[in-house]
Amino acid sequence: MMTMTTTKNLFIIAFLSILFSSCSTTFYQVYKTETDADLKTANQQLIYEDADCKISYNLWDNQGDIGFMFHNKTNQNIVVNLEESFFIVNGIAHNYYKDRIYTNTSAIGSSVTTEASASKLVSGTNFIGMLQGSQGLSSIGTSGRSVAYTEAKTMIIPPKTAKIIKEYSINNTLYRDCDLYKYPRKSQIKTLNFGKNDSPLVFNNRIAYSQGESTDLVRVENSFYVSAITNYPENELLESRKEEVCGEKVVHPTKYLKEAAPNKFYLRYIKANDSQKH
Repeated sequence: MMTMTTTKNLFIIAFLSILFSSCSTTFYQVYKTETDADLKTANQQLIYEDADCKISYNLWDNQGDIGFMFHNKTNQNIVVNLEESFFIVNGIAHNYYKDRIYTNTSAIGSSVTTEASASKLVSGTNFIGMLQGSQGLSSIGTSGRSVAYTEAKTMIIPPKTAKIIKEYSINNTLYRDCDLYKYPRKSQIKTLNFGKNDSPLVFNNRIAYSQGESTDLVRVENSFYVSAITNYPENELLESRKEEVCGEKVVHPTKYLKEAAPNKFYLRYIKANDSQKH
């Protein structure tokens, strides 16, 4: 038989469970994009294809992944000219070739590669952020050797193979708007919609390549723009699923973000100690 104290404690526990389940400290700004007519959706990828190559994207990642897989469909080498290839965001071009110097240091039982890298500025309508290049760590061994080499201006892709070219994120700064709650509750979730002309983020990859011994460059441009932005508390976006492997369900469920799609990306952020609503 439950006592008054036990009933009261159970009520407090239930109340706290509801309270904490509804108060998220992690939020996601989800971006939906539209693409040009040359990009088709298939197998969870956005795909551009011509007679020589197939270029595939999946933007879904924190800060957005504009990296791509370049597949050579031909029977001879394709040379991607990185010096003539660019990621362009809101009219600002960023080179895929950066003239970096890499250092491969080999010590006893270890090998570390470092690179010199610079940050790239991206600006939008309501945000200014930084696109970060990758940066390695260096170490010094008591004995060994160090080899420095310069970044190649081109990338050779053999026949019937593919390579991944990955350099930039799309955006890492929160979009702010008076009609968009920064830390929304479920009832405050709202989506802002944009056309290409008023989109806060318009971006594209311009990829230059040549086939075989030819020096004539073929130029491909894959274009995107952000068409919708929504802020979500984590508890409204995450869902758990039990996966199956060979007909057997795994013991622990895996968490997924419900909005995942190849033409979307997100920015994960933590609630700060501020009183700003938007």
